[in-house]
Amino acid sequence: MVTTDKENFRAYIKVRTALSIQLKTIHDELYSVFGNQAPSYGRVTKWSKWFREGREAVEDHPRPGRRVTETTPENIEEIRGLIDDNPHLTIDEIQIETGMSRGTIERVRICKENLEEFN
Repeated sequence: MVTTDKENFRAYIKVRTALSIQLKTIHDELYSVFGNQAPSYGRVTKWSKWFREGREAVEDHPRPGRRVTETTPENIEEIRGLIDDNPHLTIDEIQIETGMSRGTIERVRICKENLEEFN
């Protein structure tokens, strides 16, 4: 299992809440170490409340609905191929060509741009 930063923050909030540390102190400690990457005071308050009410898990609960699948390797490759063939294609033209939604194309395009920065 991969632990995310937010799960680490939540685990810290859980332990500090169990020790009856005040919310402001918990938030201030996180902010002093992580700065703007730390969860907001409101988020600390919410998670502390849930832990006091008996929540054990620091992971997000599964959400109902369709899984996000637009950035599959196949979709990325299809859009990459179109853009490589004609870098002047508009999103509307890619949408017509692929049948993908505008949002999907935009997310894949952003992923592609970010990957190119590291290649």
